[in-house]
Amino acid sequence: MLKARARHILVPTEEACNELKTRIEGGEDFAEVARASSRCPSGKRGGDLGEFPRGAMVPEFDEAVFTGEVGKVLGPIRTQFGYHLVEVTSRSGE
Repeated sequence: MLKARARHILVPTEEACNELKTRIEGGEDFAEVARASSRCPSGKRGGDLGEFPRGAMVPEFDEAVFTGEVGKVLGPIRTQFGYHLVEVTSRSGE
């Protein structure tokens, strides 16, 4: 079974998402930005979502996690919850 471990940041607008992505790509720590900016309860854990199987998340999020490059900040990804930045920290299985 295909599984991934990821962390994310959830914000209400695409503009905010792009601003945070620029900061992270400029050297700011993903986890610190998540703690300060994410509207998801996972923000308290630096955005860590733990490990989950394919199909456990909403389709747009799931697609990014299971097809995007590991270790790269992906997004903005729009879902019904808002806009996400996602970093896949690992992926395993077939």
